Amino acid sequence: MKRKQLAWVYLSIFVSMICWSMSFIWYKGAYAHYGPITTIFLRLFISSVILLLFTFLIIRPVIKRSHLKLFFAAAMFEPFLYFVGESYGMKWVSPVTASVIVATIPLFTPLAGKILYQETLSKKNLAGMFISFLGVCLVVWAGDFQMKAQLLGVVLMFVAVFSAVGYAIALRRLTPLYDSITIIAIQNFMGMLLFLPLLLIFENPWGLTFSMSFNNLLPVLYLAIFASSLALILYAFAVSKIGIGRSSVFINLIPILTSVFAYFFLNEPYTLSKILGVLIVVAGLLFTQWELLFKRR
Repeated sequence: MKRKQLAWVYLSIFVSMICWSMSFIWYKGAYAHYGPITTIFLRLFISSVILLLFTFLIIRPVIKRSHLKLFFAAAMFEPFLYFVGESYGMKWVSPVTASVIVATIPLFTPLAGKILYQETLSKKNLAGMFISFLGVCLVVWAGDFQMKAQLLGVVLMFVAVFSAVGYAIALRRLTPLYDSITIIAIQNFMGMLLFLPLLLIFENPWGLTFSMSFNNLLPVLYLAIFASSLALILYAFAVSKIGIGRSSVFINLIPILTSVFAYFFLNEPYTLSKILGVLIVVAGLLFTQWELLFKRR
């Protein structure tokens, strides 16, 4: 892969990490007006409308019926199971514990890529992932090394982790067949339908008309446009170019970037341990990407 093309890949995946990191800030605003399931449903509904219109008016893909199972598998893993695990897991674990658990996604995903797709998994890749994960731990603990969490919350957060791994596997099979916009459009639409029964059972959708002002919806719009549309499209593009393992390691940037955004938007303190953690994470990322960035051509 040429370095100019590789630069576009890395830019794409970095922008997707920024969008997902900002989603924690946007969630804070959305949850002030809507419940978790309502927020997720509205997020997916808006994203589906935007992407489906673009897909079938501009791209006009020919979708084989035999591939619908793959699309459904992707949607079942993410957004459905991932958001169920994350949303309800956060009720029983602290944000610190949740961030550490989510940061294990890059440790499990390359193993799946190695087993199912024979992707290269060198000792350098493993070492870089481990270094990066240590940096994440330093950031999220920030001097408090006590981790107290109820077992149910931990289990639910790992449901989210393994859902993300399953999604990456399904995505790897879809990206050679369809463009990323088509994949995300259908995936989000199916995910929205999967969340509809939960919305009707556990939350009150009939009262939404009383809280549908533009200011209330603005965080949901950000989630739909940037986190559920743009970020997923860019991430799918990166997976198709550099594989599951190298793409997923960038997920370690999410708690790092979130801590930066929280400092500026929520006035949360940024300590020395967080700064050191950022440097360690960057070092781990460079270690895993070294061959692609600096190998001789």
